[in-house]
Amino acid sequence: MQKIDLNFFLGHMPYWLFIFLMMTGLFIVMSKGNLIKKIVGINIFQTSVFMFYISVGKISNGTIPIFPVDMEIDKSIVYSNPLPHVLILTAIVVGVATTSLGLALIVRIRETYGTIEEEEINKINYDSQKQEQNPLERLE
Repeated sequence: MQKIDLNFFLGHMPYWLFIFLMMTGLFIVMSKGNLIKKIVGINIFQTSVFMFYISVGKISNGTIPIFPVDMEIDKSIVYSNPLPHVLILTAIVVGVATTSLGLALIVRIRETYGTIEEEEINKINYDSQKQEQNPLERLE
């Protein structure tokens, strides 16, 4: 039996958290019927992706990529990549917009159907389609 290297586990902690959050968000989206809970699951999933990108962009002993005014760059300095952090700022804005649109749609669905449970909405749609397909039932 192999020994588990504790340094390996602790050194990859952001990735373990990323996997845990991603699977939690995916589970919530897939298993819950309440539309608000689905939005929360999507937000947890998005947060895990943000965490992943930020952890990939960080370099050990890296410094912020601000060059000196005289532009004499020391070759021994290691700079972190700023691109993942910039992409995450954009993704956060898109995530907030997606959440607000989802919540606005849920408000409209609640006004129309009187519920935010997916099963009940599907049942209401099924019943209304069944009535439309059988116009003779209305005559009885």
